[in-house]
Amino acid sequence: MQKTYYVYILANEANTVLYIGFTANLKQRIEEHKSKTVEGFTKKYNVTKLVYFEKYNEVETAIMREKQLKRWTRIKKEKLIKQGNPEMEELNVSF
Repeated sequence: MQKTYYVYILANEANTVLYIGFTANLKQRIEEHKSKTVEGFTKKYNVTKLVYFEKYNEVETAIMREKQLKRWTRIKKEKLIKQGNPEMEELNVSF
């Protein structure tokens, strides 16, 4: 069975803080951020709202994309998010 990997962007409620991450289980990872079971940046800054994600079949490609996005300016990241989510609303991960 083909494994799927995700690169995702979270925001805080006011959309003033962005976080980029990578996972093989998006639903579980978002739940971990929301429940604040993971120490670090997202817990400290209350970054729990999924606003963007991409799917990949190869782990190397997903990791390269995550690193690429992390180097982008905030303006470029927001443009990417708003192409598919103009209001930066929370996306549903019930799949």
